[in-house]
Amino acid sequence: MNYLWLAAAICSEVFATSSLKASEGFTRLLPSLSVIAGYGAAFYCLSQTLRTIPVGVAYAIWSGLGTVLIALVGVVLYRQVLDRAALLGMTLIIAGVLVMNLFSKSGAH
Repeated sequence: MNYLWLAAAICSEVFATSSLKASEGFTRLLPSLSVIAGYGAAFYCLSQTLRTIPVGVAYAIWSGLGTVLIALVGVVLYRQVLDRAALLGMTLIIAGVLVMNLFSKSGAH
């Protein structure tokens, strides 16, 4: 259940960030309300995650996967182009999260 809360936090954050772009500086009402609701849900779900998952581990997963997912949303929704450096960076982010979770003893799972 803990990782379901984390997945919900990530999805909510990606939704909110996508809406932030669409809000055009908070000049459009519906996307602006989506930003507020999305970030509220993201932080609530993240707070539930932190009951059992160490903060460093949870935040690494949340921020890392959120970064990769929002970059992919940018490609799909906003036709942004990812160059080799961006793809390499996203690969390194995912690798870092995996190394931290699979091999690190710094946070009890």
